[in-house]
Amino acid sequence: MFPTRLDSTLAYDIAKAMMDGFNRHYRLFRTESARAKHRFETADWHGQQRAQRERIEFYDLRVRECSMRLEREFKAGEQPMAIWHQVKLHYIGLLVDHHQPELAETFFNSVTTKILHRSYFQNDFIFIRPAVSTEYIENSESESRPTYRAYYPTTSNIHEVLLHMVQDFDLRRDFEDLPRDVGRVAEVMTGLLGDATLRANFQIQVLTGLFFRNKGAYIVGRLINGFTEFAFALPILYVKDEEKLAIDAVLYGEDDLHMLFSFARAYFMVDMEIPSAYVQFLRSMMPRKPRNELYNALGLAKQGKTLFYRDFLYHLRHSTDQFRIAPGIKGMVMLVFDLPSFPYVFKVIKDFYPPPKETSREQIKGKYLLVKQHDRVGRMADTLEYSEVAFPRQRFTDELIAEIEKFAPSQLEVSDRDGDGQTEVILKHVYIERRMIPLNIYLQEVFDAGGADPTNTSAQAQRAHAQLERGVIEYGNAIKDLVAANIFPGDMLWKNFGITRTGKVVFYDYDEIEYITDCVFRRVPQARNEEDEMSGEVWYTVGPKDVFPETFGPFLLGNPAVKAVFMKHHADLLDASFWQSHKARIQAGYVYDVFPYEQEKRFYPERAQG
Repeated sequence: MFPTRLDSTLAYDIAKAMMDGFNRHYRLFRTESARAKHRFETADWHGQQRAQRERIEFYDLRVRECSMRLEREFKAGEQPMAIWHQVKLHYIGLLVDHHQPELAETFFNSVTTKILHRSYFQNDFIFIRPAVSTEYIENSESESRPTYRAYYPTTSNIHEVLLHMVQDFDLRRDFEDLPRDVGRVAEVMTGLLGDATLRANFQIQVLTGLFFRNKGAYIVGRLINGFTEFAFALPILYVKDEEKLAIDAVLYGEDDLHMLFSFARAYFMVDMEIPSAYVQFLRSMMPRKPRNELYNALGLAKQGKTLFYRDFLYHLRHSTDQFRIAPGIKGMVMLVFDLPSFPYVFKVIKDFYPPPKETSREQIKGKYLLVKQHDRVGRMADTLEYSEVAFPRQRFTDELIAEIEKFAPSQLEVSDRDGDGQTEVILKHVYIERRMIPLNIYLQEVFDAGGADPTNTSAQAQRAHAQLERGVIEYGNAIKDLVAANIFPGDMLWKNFGITRTGKVVFYDYDEIEYITDCVFRRVPQARNEEDEMSGEVWYTVGPKDVFPETFGPFLLGNPAVKAVFMKHHADLLDASFWQSHKARIQAGYVYDVFPYEQEKRFYPERAQG
């Protein structure tokens, strides 16, 4: 039994030092996020990319700093559990009126689990559930910046109100023609309302922080008219000379916002005093979007991991199905399993890899870290990385346990490690990703429905053929977007791509990715003689980073219907010059635009960077 009184000054000092550590972390995080505005105003795209990469490392650095301070000043790891119980209670007291209590609780957990033995990771010593509500946290009266601003237009002045709304963000770069742009925005918004009467509470609410990512800035808000609400976002981009700005589109509705905040895109830079209020606002616009993914999208990945794991444990308590080997073609590097009732897959690095794979566990982890820190351009799935994850043994099929024992025995422990009579499966290291339909399975289902025969006039076959076209076109678009982000997928087989609920094709096999700028794209040399031409072996020299695009076809385009669509829309992917030209532009410092919305939504596609 732990004491309820708080009589230890040492416990308070430890709690205060941990809170100081968190406050330092969030101050630095917020400062770096706020600087994104200046980088956008000066078109410092390489600086923006560098800052996005470096900010991801902030959290672990601050946890390490705080842990070292606690050991150095308080010998924290040697303190009795009664002291640690008081530390948590003092820390809860410090959370009163705090503007980021949920983040501070997660920071407490990270520091505490770094110091204490695993057997103490329980309710008494860490925050299993939130101790402080994040509902209706407000800025103090001295704060001049609320979470969102509200504007109250009428049908006669909506143009002027929108102009004022954009100008309130105080971008220090001129627009090419802002009145023209807001006129287009006003047309779209009034079109959304249709013939509806404007209610007394007709308003436009916009979050006060601009959302920065890559070469774009986004105003994010909602249009409210009585009981009708429309979520919207306004992308602001540079026109071609990178001297002036333009509003490029109006994104509206849940699907558009889901694309903008996709798990396959880089994290936003946005200056937030109260992140929970931003998440609450965004969830009102995207109610199907899990809170963990919204925290991730805002760059608060550790909080996203915390919420994901809470949701996962809750799901385990309220489901009974078993983890199983994931459907599809098994990979050579990753062992993949899933829980049918849960929309994620779990990936464990195998202990050994058959030829021709030449890699290592550390190299594979390095590739996944590269993807985490890189611009994913909507085409590479984000991953959650966990260590020492415990699952109930009875939830695993025997076949799955046998698979892990065979291919990844170093990553598996099956035991009653906590001594509570419950046998657990402990995985030493695991990646977790959103589940998608593997593209090869998607195409096979299309073939089974008659989609491979465009001459079949049945309604089912015609629908299936349209799906095949969309899937193949999206596959090529995904590769081209990756190229624009300086990523060569390496293994481009269909099984390494998945298709999302919204029909986007996303790449998820990272063990062979390389930077485009590190690859050497070559044409296959002309055969020197008939013997070379007839040879089944490669007769020419191939370097470790050499890539021959014209050889992709035999591996990817065996089905005639797939080949016909691919060659119509993406034949350039089989030409070395396509890859060489993109490599040259990237090496010259050019940063491509990759839009998180369809081209047809753009107001001025010919005027913006592309």
